[in-house]
Amino acid sequence: MNFKAVPRFTCPQRRSAGWLSLNQKATWHGVSGVRGVWNRGCHAGTVAAVLFAALATGVVPSGRHGGLGLQQAQAQNLGMRVVSGIVVDANSAPLAGVTVFLKDLKSKNIRSFTSDEKGNYRFTQVNMAQDHELWAEKDGKKSPVKTVSSWDTRKEFVQELKLK
Repeated sequence: MNFKAVPRFTCPQRRSAGWLSLNQKATWHGVSGVRGVWNRGCHAGTVAAVLFAALATGVVPSGRHGGLGLQQAQAQNLGMRVVSGIVVDANSAPLAGVTVFLKDLKSKNIRSFTSDEKGNYRFTQVNMAQDHELWAEKDGKKSPVKTVSSWDTRKEFVQELKLK
């Protein structure tokens, strides 16, 4: 049976190149009996290639969490946002002194803010990982309830609330 000779990898430390037949037994890190194209003289290049491939595909984590430990799961929407906007009447004129409510749908906590003289309201430190409801009320009039979704990745959520 004839076996085709193929070029083996070049070892930069030994500056040598040669041929390895596919029927020759090669050793790789002490494991004998592996058949194929292996560089018997230089394992550093193979190890470097394997590590580079592992880093590129994310199998081995890199970065500040680094090391060879497990990566921490980091959601895209973790953190805080600002929910702000303006409260207007049916004619789109700004309304002062309107109470704006922000309800966390998981904990059921409700925060409130009284709009300023220009009708502006602002909630800071709103958890992006939770869904919220937003509405305004004054003198028996109420705006439609708006949803601030945890899937919305905006750090600044601006919403106009119209009293009806």
